[in-house]
Amino acid sequence: MKRFGLIGGMSWESTKEYYNIINERIRHIKGGHHSADCVLCSINFNEIESTIKKGEWERSNELLLEAAIILKNSKAEFIAICSNTMHKCVPFIEENINIPIIHIVDSTSKEIKRKEIKKALLLGTKFTMNEDFNKKRFEMNDINIIIPNEREQEIIDTVIFDELCKGIINEESKKRYLDIIEKYCDLNTGVILGCTEIGLLIKETDINIPVFDTTIIHAKDIADQGLL
Repeated sequence: MKRFGLIGGMSWESTKEYYNIINERIRHIKGGHHSADCVLCSINFNEIESTIKKGEWERSNELLLEAAIILKNSKAEFIAICSNTMHKCVPFIEENINIPIIHIVDSTSKEIKRKEIKKALLLGTKFTMNEDFNKKRFEMNDINIIIPNEREQEIIDTVIFDELCKGIINEESKKRYLDIIEKYCDLNTGVILGCTEIGLLIKETDINIPVFDTTIIHAKDIADQGLL
């Protein structure tokens, strides 16, 4: 089993889901008392959230690189970032440290292709939906990405930061999300829960279309890579 590192805390509400899913996957595959050989570096989300809102990505880059160095020094063979939005920092990390990164888009793309879906609605923070750092990677994996309109993006983003990151599950917010999903998707169009907190609100059983929860998919892929 390989030792791997997780950069978490963004937010810790979803990081704990990663830890649970990874260990459940390893126990299911290996049996007995097996669990993950992993190291977690959990970043103070208050500092990250403020850099996101101010567009101070240089500081975000520094914080995540510092975390990656800690994990490499802890003898992690690869790392993963427990956040969609913070994958914006991946190029900077790769330029400054030599350690494999399990990219959340690549993990999700494999699952989308496995289900033979060609087109998907991307939900996430405004930065994930508006900027190209994850959208282009999906498109490089031959997946056509749909983005909600500006008003809908504002709704999605507000729920993430003001509710889900604080562990608040609101049924009215869930209905708003489902309305947006139903507007854009049919049985041939999937929906990507492209923020690691959205899976706390929307479940695969909530809607009759292909749902790709990046938290679950990414965590399972991390576990599988650790077992190689």
